[in-house]
Amino acid sequence: MNIRAIGNLLILATTVALSYGMQVSKPHYAELTAPIPVDGAVHDTVRARSFAVRLDRVVFARTLKSDQFGQEKLLTTSGLWAVVTTSLTATSTSTTVADGTWQGPTGLRYHQSERLGYRQDMPPHSIDPGLERRGLFIFEMPPDQIPGASLLVAGRRFGPLDAQARISLDAVPTGADGQPADVLPQYDLDARL
Repeated sequence: MNIRAIGNLLILATTVALSYGMQVSKPHYAELTAPIPVDGAVHDTVRARSFAVRLDRVVFARTLKSDQFGQEKLLTTSGLWAVVTTSLTATSTSTTVADGTWQGPTGLRYHQSERLGYRQDMPPHSIDPGLERRGLFIFEMPPDQIPGASLLVAGRRFGPLDAQARISLDAVPTGADGQPADVLPQYDLDARL
């Protein structure tokens, strides 16, 4: 084998290694256009671009009770229900907050439960500047996805390059086993304050 062939092989190997390195070290398109997180904690007012949100309360329950069209509806789950009560307001113009996601400590994401059907106090929440509105986000997830979780709130479900409130749920009380400290056997959505 001559020196020219060895040189060409070295150049080819270097080019392949460099191309592979660039591919694995560069962010993917989805990461480049992902929502921009604005961090906060429970009871903090987190200001995103078009709205502000404050997480007021998180209640965990094994069963949810709701009245729909004059009939009582009981919903069970193999995990736990998380009922998140928030206060929302628009920052400058009327807008909508349409998406809430529970992100567990392992990165798994749980979108709002659709099993309740339409409720006026669930997303989408139409909000106006200066007028605070209470809103619910309801999730069902395994208990191990509660400690170290975050609530992600965005104006749209797919809002590239827009702000997203990311509220740490580290302040939620847990027992020695890491599970929520207060789990209600049943929570009535229509009797809440």
